[in-house]
Amino acid sequence: MARLLVVVPSDTDPPARLGAWLAQAGLELDERRPGTGDELPETLEGYDGLLVLGGPQSAMDDEQTSPELVGVRRLLAEALADDVPTLAVCLGAQLLAEVGGGRVRKGVDGPEVGATLVAKRDAADADPLFRPLPMTPDVIQFHHDEIAELPRGATLLASNPFYAHQAFRVGRHVYGVQFHIETTPEIVAQWAEQDTVGVAASGLDRETICAHAAAVHPDIEEAWAPFAGRFADLVRHGSRAGAA
Repeated sequence: MARLLVVVPSDTDPPARLGAWLAQAGLELDERRPGTGDELPETLEGYDGLLVLGGPQSAMDDEQTSPELVGVRRLLAEALADDVPTLAVCLGAQLLAEVGGGRVRKGVDGPEVGATLVAKRDAADADPLFRPLPMTPDVIQFHHDEIAELPRGATLLASNPFYAHQAFRVGRHVYGVQFHIETTPEIVAQWAEQDTVGVAASGLDRETICAHAAAVHPDIEEAWAPFAGRFADLVRHGSRAGAA
């Protein structure tokens, strides 16, 4: 069974539905929570893939501010160097961009919060994970920072009018998505309660954000559960598994 290292930088963003989809697709998940004391492996040796989730930290945090992100950056750098099948979500995607030579900054148009759509770019038509997705799949957004510049050599796969760099691939097997596909309505409700600044910036009240998010979760599952299955296939047959 292919092994996936699952890095959870914050308990506020567990793998939730995404973890369930990946396990159902046949992956063995090794979940580590460095923010609550779990040790991260020094390398990705023994793993066939990497999943990095989100959190309230910033990719711009230094070692003193967010020491738990030091090991995450190290693993992402290894994944980039070795083209290890990787999916990095929200904060994970921002860390991936930073490690890969891109740039993260505070979002110039403010926080992006709640249920929304992203649109596939032309390059997605040639991508094995993104090609089967709907043209404008539903997603959940909850971020204050933005990926201002993609990593060197990255391929842009999805955008929206708010922030352009919504999904990208580096090499053949390393993916970053600015948005969330792993959430449950309960997780979104927790975020909306905690992130009063983001909610205020959205122009909607907390109840409306939660209602919209709850309404689109079935559509998110319809689009993104098969995507998770395709990522699981990539982990099983990607660079490391193929070299085993």
